[in-house]
Amino acid sequence: MKVIIPVAGVGKRLRPHTESMPKPLLEVGGRPILDHVVRPLDGLDVDEVVFIIGHLGDKIRRHVRRHYSFKARFVEQDRLLGLGYAVSIALCEKEPGPVLILLGDTIVDCEMRDFISAGDYVLGVHEVANPHRFGIAELAGGFVSAVQEKPEDPKTNLALIGLYYFADAAGLKTALARLVQSGMTTSGEIQLTDALAAMLADGVKFVPYNISHWYDCGERETLLATNRFLLDRMESSGAPDGSTVTPPVHIDSSAVIIDSEIGPYVSVGVGARIENSVISNSIVASESEIVNANIRDSLVGTKAVVRGRQGVVNIGEHSEIDDD
Repeated sequence: MKVIIPVAGVGKRLRPHTESMPKPLLEVGGRPILDHVVRPLDGLDVDEVVFIIGHLGDKIRRHVRRHYSFKARFVEQDRLLGLGYAVSIALCEKEPGPVLILLGDTIVDCEMRDFISAGDYVLGVHEVANPHRFGIAELAGGFVSAVQEKPEDPKTNLALIGLYYFADAAGLKTALARLVQSGMTTSGEIQLTDALAAMLADGVKFVPYNISHWYDCGERETLLATNRFLLDRMESSGAPDGSTVTPPVHIDSSAVIIDSEIGPYVSVGVGARIENSVISNSIVASESEIVNANIRDSLVGTKAVVRGRQGVVNIGEHSEIDDD
């Protein structure tokens, strides 16, 4: 089985963090997003993982090469024309066989063996309150009967959450090639959802698979919400001498915490230093420094420095705020 993970997006909604760091490598729950994305692949019979890279793609390549032993291939996405275009690039070289597609900024809490065993063609779905923001699926007789990308007037609230399995992706390859050749777009992009609709029209039966928990990492609020979910499932770190911890928290063993109050819902990365500060509901990335601050609902980037700030902070890599 081949796994395709698109990670080429520029992450506009997470600027300034994504100016110097690709979104899948931003930290959440003590680890890069991408590490949480690939974790469900453990134990699967995977022949190759194909990463569709673009913005800061060399950092993705180095991270994967350094931390994973599976066979990985990296394909450059020349144009940001949507998920469908990205997947078409990954499928263009040879006959694909079975393919699993995961999004590089969405963490799925799912037993992947059960997912790919649900049928020959499987779509991950979840009921949402705002279906107009998603590709949506309609059901009939236990199968998906129709799909549509971000409809103005959705007929259901069943969202496609970015998890797809094809026992034989030849039909997907053909449908995407037709879309690319025709130039057909929805909302200015070549949509994977439109390729799925074409496959449905050709008689392919897609099984809907309900995903109880899935977490988007596309903007500050959802990244912090995902951090809270992950911390709730982890064993919290203990309180360093002279400081207090309100669980759940994750504090890397190499971090230095002095005379501070940490938590609840705080992740502190490798080599970070926090002194005389109060921090809640925040992600403090690796090698950052926070001194004499009282912050909440914040993202502090790698090697960033925050001194004397009160309230909400959103500061990218190698940046500095000094209110002392």
